[in-house]
Amino acid sequence: MPALYHFWSSFESQRVRLLLSCKGVDWTDHALRYDDDQTFFELGTARHVPLLVLDSGERLDDSERILWEADRHFPRGEKLVAGRIDAAAWRALIDWRQRVNTILDRLYAPLRPAFRDVAADRDILTAYKADVTHKYGLSVEALANDRYAGYQQLVRLSRLAELARHLSRNRFYTGAISIADLLLTADLFPLQLHDGLSLPVDLMYYLERVQETCGLDLRQGLVMDLA
Repeated sequence: MPALYHFWSSFESQRVRLLLSCKGVDWTDHALRYDDDQTFFELGTARHVPLLVLDSGERLDDSERILWEADRHFPRGEKLVAGRIDAAAWRALIDWRQRVNTILDRLYAPLRPAFRDVAADRDILTAYKADVTHKYGLSVEALANDRYAGYQQLVRLSRLAELARHLSRNRFYTGAISIADLLLTADLFPLQLHDGLSLPVDLMYYLERVQETCGLDLRQGLVMDLA
């Protein structure tokens, strides 16, 4: 049985959880705490998630590659690549993701304390906040206060309203569930946690639709429900 080592607050990890669930794969779920160094030491690997260990013993830690090779690693179940998305469309989506990566990272930083791996206890939360301040030169609270400007940048670069209309018309990114939907859903789902930010309604319906299709609720990792 494949084993997945992940942080709840890692959108890259959530991409792979959606994949495994959508494929109907039984897997051993190792949800780690933010301060868990011991597990990586025992595995003899860098502190990086997701880490997917296949039945063969092969270790995969690049979520984009895992998604693109999904049908090869897990040939049974729903096809998510073959006949669903071609290399050019996937590359275009990854290029877009790279362009907005810095913005999304800043938007996500104040959201991660809503997930169990960071909220596990006060010491972990304190360490996380110190890491954020060191990385950005701003506190978690300051980044939260800057969310409106960051979100507007994301809206302009991503053309979110247009994307939402496309997804409403077609139900899925290419018209049928594919790895593109897993990436988009895992990456955009956390934005709903920001107070005062309103995703396009059609996009919110889409995020729910993908989760239902995959049979996985991304709220599982939260310390509280979005509602």
